[in-house]
Amino acid sequence: MTDNELPLRDFDEESEETDSETELLIRHTDAATTNSNSNSKSRSRSKGNVNSGQRRRKSSTGYGGIGGIGSPNSRVGSGAGGSFLGNLFSLGSAAGQIRYRNERSRERARHSNINSSGSASRDLTSDHTIGASAAKLAQLTQTGAAGVDSSAPHATHVATDTNAANGIGAHTVIDPDNGSSTVFYQNNRRRSKSRSIANICKMCFCSCWKKWFRPRELRARTVNLGRPTTEKFPPNEIRNQKYNFITFLPLVLFEQFRFFLNLYFLLMALSQLYPDIRIGYPYTYWGPLGFVLMVTICREGVDDLRRHQRDREVNSQKYKRLSATHSNGYEMVPSSKLKVGDVIVVEKNERVPADLILLRTSDRSGSVFVRTDQLDGETDWKPRLAVPYTQKLCRDADLYNIDASFYVEKPQNDIHSFIATFCVTDGSEDTGLSVENTLWANTVVAAGTATGIVIYTGCETRSVMNNSQPRSKVGLLDTEINGLTKVLFCAVLGLSLVMMMLKGFGGPWYRYMFRFVLLFSYIIPISLRVNLDMGKAFYSWQMQNDDNIKGTVVRSTTIPEELGRISYVLTDKTGTLTQNEMVFKKIHLGIVSHDADTFHHIGQMIQKLSSNILQQQQQQGSLSSSSSAGESIKPIMFAGNRMRRPEGWREWEAVRALALCHNVTPVSDDDDSHSVSTASTVTGGNNSPTKSVINIEAPGSTDTEHQYQAASPDEIALVKWTEQVGLTLIARDLNSMTLQVKTASDENDILLHYQILQLFPFTSESKRMGIIVRESKSGQITFYLKGADVVMSTIVQYNDWLGEESGNMAREGLRTLVVAKKVLTDEQYNDFETRYNAARLSITDRVAKVAAVTESLEREMELLCLTGVEDRLQENVRPTLELLRNAGVRVWMLTGDKLETACCIAKSSQLIGRNQGLHVLRSVKTRTEAHQELNQFRRKQGHALVISGESLEVCLQYYRLEFLELATASPAVVCCRCSPTQKAQVVSLIQKHTRKRTCAVGDGGNDVSMIQQADAGVGIEGREGRQASLAGDFSIPQFSHIAKLLLIHGRRSYKRSAALSQFVIHRGLIITTLQAVFSAVFYLSSVALYQGFLMVGYSTVYTMFPVFSLVLDQDITSETAVTYPELYKDLSKGRSLSYKTFFIWVLISIYQGGVIMYGALILFVDEFIHIVAISFSALIMTELIMVALTVRTWHRLMVLAELFSLALYLISLAVLHDYFDWEFIWSYDFLWKVSLITVVSCLPLYIIKFLRKKCSPPSYLKLS
Repeated sequence: MTDNELPLRDFDEESEETDSETELLIRHTDAATTNSNSNSKSRSRSKGNVNSGQRRRKSSTGYGGIGGIGSPNSRVGSGAGGSFLGNLFSLGSAAGQIRYRNERSRERARHSNINSSGSASRDLTSDHTIGASAAKLAQLTQTGAAGVDSSAPHATHVATDTNAANGIGAHTVIDPDNGSSTVFYQNNRRRSKSRSIANICKMCFCSCWKKWFRPRELRARTVNLGRPTTEKFPPNEIRNQKYNFITFLPLVLFEQFRFFLNLYFLLMALSQLYPDIRIGYPYTYWGPLGFVLMVTICREGVDDLRRHQRDREVNSQKYKRLSATHSNGYEMVPSSKLKVGDVIVVEKNERVPADLILLRTSDRSGSVFVRTDQLDGETDWKPRLAVPYTQKLCRDADLYNIDASFYVEKPQNDIHSFIATFCVTDGSEDTGLSVENTLWANTVVAAGTATGIVIYTGCETRSVMNNSQPRSKVGLLDTEINGLTKVLFCAVLGLSLVMMMLKGFGGPWYRYMFRFVLLFSYIIPISLRVNLDMGKAFYSWQMQNDDNIKGTVVRSTTIPEELGRISYVLTDKTGTLTQNEMVFKKIHLGIVSHDADTFHHIGQMIQKLSSNILQQQQQQGSLSSSSSAGESIKPIMFAGNRMRRPEGWREWEAVRALALCHNVTPVSDDDDSHSVSTASTVTGGNNSPTKSVINIEAPGSTDTEHQYQAASPDEIALVKWTEQVGLTLIARDLNSMTLQVKTASDENDILLHYQILQLFPFTSESKRMGIIVRESKSGQITFYLKGADVVMSTIVQYNDWLGEESGNMAREGLRTLVVAKKVLTDEQYNDFETRYNAARLSITDRVAKVAAVTESLEREMELLCLTGVEDRLQENVRPTLELLRNAGVRVWMLTGDKLETACCIAKSSQLIGRNQGLHVLRSVKTRTEAHQELNQFRRKQGHALVISGESLEVCLQYYRLEFLELATASPAVVCCRCSPTQKAQVVSLIQKHTRKRTCAVGDGGNDVSMIQQADAGVGIEGREGRQASLAGDFSIPQFSHIAKLLLIHGRRSYKRSAALSQFVIHRGLIITTLQAVFSAVFYLSSVALYQGFLMVGYSTVYTMFPVFSLVLDQDITSETAVTYPELYKDLSKGRSLSYKTFFIWVLISIYQGGVIMYGALILFVDEFIHIVAISFSALIMTELIMVALTVRTWHRLMVLAELFSLALYLISLAVLHDYFDWEFIWSYDFLWKVSLITVVSCLPLYIIKFLRKKCSPPSYLKLS
């Protein structure tokens, strides 16, 4: 390195795009010391100046030196110029920092160093250059240094060195106080300006891409109460549409040209724009293609418009939104206009439009029940609690008078968890919120009204995040036809290549080659798409107008034939297989059993006992007034000696236990306008459902029909039954319960008051619930317990009938409950209460200690009864499932309900056959447990599988392939506790593993993902909403319609589409064979055999109606399809349209085309026009006869289509003189020649078909 080269360093690595006009290059201090060191070092290295400029290398601290501006010994120049050079070269090897932002400027600077580091003469020249540069300093300092006076003793020295050739300016500022100097470079900005324009365009493109296509980032948010939110969130809209105004046409065209058939004809039509390869008229190519695209665009447009109308209907539902500006305090707005931060009021039985945090309820305690079956499939009513601070406010309008906010987590798809914080600025402590304080979208308020603040809208709600986006479904038949068209395209290329090989590759051979491709392009008929699309529209119309399945709606007309090839049906339980109505069916008392036919006997017994109960109350009232406070009053009716118990005591005890042991709350329609108190109890770490009290004004007010709400419909069924037999629950609150006994005279109904001492709610672990009550007048304390027979059998006293009877009820599909009781003394209860309260206050192992104390009471309890409740099935569910099973369709039940409930429904609906075993895969959490359970299930061949969603997740994580092999081989599978995402995942796994067609059936919002993922989605429109119906490809009013939809309409759609597509392909193959023979005979000429209208008319007016009439054909009747569902099994194999049948039709086409063409050539006498007349007439007659031979069941419209097409062709013979010789047409020669050729082409095929039908008839012919 020479003495005038400095080790310049680039401290940052910024790119040239961030180039600035002036850059800081060098700074140093201690100028005097540096000057002396620099001078001595430069003299010792003066010999290396000649070659130093040629060594271009990068230093260890940055880039190589730029070279000196002049010799250090050159002190030429006056004033600022000399001072600048002395200070610049006195820097030496001092530490510096250099920043380059323009790589171009760096290269120019390096180039200038080479020119300035040569000999002494060049140094002298450099000195003069530096002096000239210094002379220009005055001009620069006036503008760049703001007129600094360099002669002042303490002024800052400014110097500039500009290399005009390289476009680089050096601008140095020297501070005389500390000796520091700063060097700036001024670069050419011409290229930077061009780069800045490119950068602006790039930034605009990236920002648009991120805005339109990048998924929205989900973030936690702060929602202020009563103040609008400035941040933008998704609109609160339900959207099942596939397209919008902008994307409709591009996406529809993309979906169409994905098919090779349409893309091929688009290329053929575009080729006709080139005159040298044009054959015939362009409309013969553009006309059919345009018609196909127009039909498809119209069909997709109509389907999507219907979806939009249905979505608009749901989005236009109006809700009350609180507003401080309106006089009445609220305004009615549609759900699509709701925004994050809005406070809305949801009335009873209204759908929750968005995810809310519950602020206030009509109940004073701040609780409300919601139905979540549209979200998670569970029929239980869920209690939800309002924020305590806002519930204490007097009215809803006060919400705008507080300064509060909610900090909520980012949106996610977990419907069972939620984290948020409620903050008030008045200094109150923050309140943590959980899922109990929320109302998720698509849940329904079961009773009362709820006021909540919107926190998530639209696509960020829990329900939508658990749904998948709607996808464009393509049928398997369309995929198979697409594969066949590729084979036909290869045949076109091969046939064209053979023609060119025979013709020779001389001259413009590629032009001739392409003309042959155009001539043979009719082998791939464009009318195939037209016929198939029109056929699908006709099948959809037939489904919607079938009187046997009234109410069926086809929402997607593109896949009706998919219903004919279903191998797996995946169905929801609640609302799909069942009506979600629990009915009390049977009660067993140990010695006698009662069902619906004998329930009135129980009511009569209770009425007889009512007089004894009234007398007992009067005696106890007199005793209580005369007895001391410490004496206990025992009821006369139920003394310790069982032999003295009167007749009917078993019935009375069982009915009273069912009327007391529950968490049911009686409500009435006018509760919403009255303030009712509710509260909740925490027991063992679990929240019990909310209880409501209704103040009864008079005992005689029994005319009102009671309504009940509870967390389980089973308990409502039990309480309704007790009301039916004469013991009615009329009031309940946190601490008391009132029953009403119906007497023979309604005027003297008896009220029984009970004090609730303890409540033990039902949990999935304990499988039982209990209650301890004290009768108000007698003071008797009784512990009632009910639960599953599995756990209750070890709790009750020994008996010999419980196990057998519970098994009998389970086989009938009933949900069983065992009820028992235990009378406690005051000492026993006081001891229990002490231990129970101590366990609840325990810090460690609280749940286990509470359970242990509770179990101390659950010993040697008196067995009262065994009940059986039926979840009422949808109409004709059992025969429908049996039909599907006999048809070879495997049925899976995917539900979010409990395991016990799912098993009961699987048995009662006969989803699991009577002779099939049931294997319940126990809960697994580790890989080892999953391995053991799968091995155990492997040994149970022929058993149905029951698995929970949690265990399913573990099995799929570690043993995906093994589990799917076992599950798909099982006759039936029941998945319980499944989330909506898991349902869709199961459908996807079946599709990928088995490569068979699936059909998903559901009625709730939690089934939408499953419906959209399946090959054919069926939504049931019931009382629980229309979301599944709107999202499905097909909509039916009840599950029993699925059998006829598959076995009848699915079969016909597939069979007809397969026959129609193969016949259309045959129609194109036969005319291509004629063209190939004609070209081969007439010197391999690329001339069309049939010109203009004949080519268009062949596939339209002459043969379109008979060919399309095949959509009316049917191989078996509807009754036969339902009577013999086994016929459906063959459809899943895809034998109606396969490569075997395809090549059979290829051979038929080659045979018939060869016969017609060679026959016309042999019988040809005079003119070429006679060949066209004979061959084309024989071709039309052959097509009409082939349609007749293909038909299996004649319809009057088929006959009319045949006659109409024949009449049209005869008229054409008389009208089209450009194509036919009128005299020859009316000659006898024309008639016998056409007849002979037609008979030869069709008679052998008829004989083969007749022999095959006699020797090897298909299965449906054997039945008929």
